[in-house]
Amino acid sequence: MKKRKAGTLRSGRSGKKVTSRKQAIAIGLSEARKSGAKVPKKKS
Repeated sequence: MKKRKAGTLRSGRSGKKVTSRKQAIAIGLSEARKSGAKVPKKKS
């Protein structure tokens, strides 16, 4: 969220600026999963 507020959070391969809050949260969670943090599973 801090990166989104600063306007530096970028999405995927396109590298476009993230504007939506939901998108920012999803990216944050996926980054946390990659780093090995304990994060709840995705809701299906």
